Amino acid sequence: MSERGKAFSVLAANTLAFTVCFAVWMMNGVLITFLVDNGIYDFDKAEMGWLIGIPVLTGAIFRLPAGMLTDRFGGRGVFAIVMLLTAAAAYLDSYASGFWGFIVGGLGFGLAGTSFAVGIAYSSVWFPRHQQGTALGIFGAGNAGAAITAMGAPWILNALTDGGANLEAWRWLPRIYAVALLVMTVIFWVMTYPKKPEEEVTRTMVQRLSPLQKVRVWRFGLYYFLVFGGFVALAQWLIPYYVNVYTVSVATAGLLSSIFTLPSGLIRAFGGWLSDKLGARTVMYWVLSGCAISCFLLIIPRMDVHSPGQGVIALRGGVVTAVAEDVVEVDGWPYPLVPMSVEGPRREGTLIWPTMSFGQEPTVEVGDEVSRKQLLAKGETHIYFQANIWIFTALVFVIGILMGIGKAAVYKHIPDYYPNDVGTVGGIVGVLGGLGGFVCPILFGYLLKGTGIWTTTWMFFLVLSVACLAWMHWTIRKMTLKHAPDLAHQIEEPWDSRPNS
Repeated sequence: MSERGKAFSVLAANTLAFTVCFAVWMMNGVLITFLVDNGIYDFDKAEMGWLIGIPVLTGAIFRLPAGMLTDRFGGRGVFAIVMLLTAAAAYLDSYASGFWGFIVGGLGFGLAGTSFAVGIAYSSVWFPRHQQGTALGIFGAGNAGAAITAMGAPWILNALTDGGANLEAWRWLPRIYAVALLVMTVIFWVMTYPKKPEEEVTRTMVQRLSPLQKVRVWRFGLYYFLVFGGFVALAQWLIPYYVNVYTVSVATAGLLSSIFTLPSGLIRAFGGWLSDKLGARTVMYWVLSGCAISCFLLIIPRMDVHSPGQGVIALRGGVVTAVAEDVVEVDGWPYPLVPMSVEGPRREGTLIWPTMSFGQEPTVEVGDEVSRKQLLAKGETHIYFQANIWIFTALVFVIGILMGIGKAAVYKHIPDYYPNDVGTVGGIVGVLGGLGGFVCPILFGYLLKGTGIWTTTWMFFLVLSVACLAWMHWTIRKMTLKHAPDLAHQIEEPWDSRPNS
């Protein structure tokens, strides 16, 4: 087979393997929600956040060493070992019997998350620099594995447990995932070929880690914390979000959350192409701005608020002679009231904007003696905001698309700036992104537990999006001022001559 044919075969195998690994990595989002929803385990929101985030922690921590091993030994063997170890851990997870059992199991099968750092480095060596954005974008489409789990795992669990009649059969789900990984390992080995990054000399560990001294690497990591870590967190958190906020079933929640995860994974290939054509920074401006706007629109929670309103006060003293829902009379003097509205049944799914009603209710009875400025009727303002599920899902869809494009844009920078350290730099950026996937569900759980408001999730992402946008813009302004007028119209410059930013 020609070198070009091998490159496409490796890219296809990498993408398929990454898809399966990502599906396994996201397993706890569905599994833990199912177990809690069916009363098998009584985990609170904070504990659920930990269990959802723990596999992501393993995948994050081990991305750097996995990337370095790929730079040193090549991706073929490292990827195969990752899948075999993950398969063994997923199978053992089926024997978990409590919180700590799931913690240990999640730490094990979380190795699936390291497949990203391996695949990025292994894919990049097969393509020239001007095609790497597109190639890595195609590989990153394996994020769609999250949608496979979101849509498929609830259906599998329902079938395995006979619709809840045999709940202990949930243990077959991680075993099925383990078998899928073993089969994928065989397919991967048949379709791939060995190849390592081209280096003139063997470098020491210190030399391999030297790019981590650059501030820009950590800036890329913060971007990835948002676009990848946020994606991973939401891929799992949206299922309990839909179940609790919109009272839908786990299966329906999985289907709705796939509207976020599936397009976000698939659009990544387009994001890579777009970054090749327009430049990664231009793309990131749109991504970060769009995320900030969308999250801002989502921060208003679903609410039903009754607040004190304008009441009716007696203008003079006297005796109450008549009381009705629309009037109170004092010594024959009428005080008109706004009757409390009797609301009919709300048609869920039809309201878009907040609705408000106002009414007044008498606080006195016939025969009562009142003095001047005494309250005759209390006022009440009723504000109802449905947080329409379809509007919510549409905005989440937009965020998913933006995060998918952003993931490709961030990784477009890496082979351009650090062509001989894609595994190492991609590994640390992946670590920070993976830590986002670990930290965010736990943070969401504590924010929810402390405030009782589910939309604190979007408040957090709004702040993070604005912080990333501000840092990026400040850096670009600093570079422009330093190099003006050379960089007045073009910010990008050759990778080996760029200042540390």
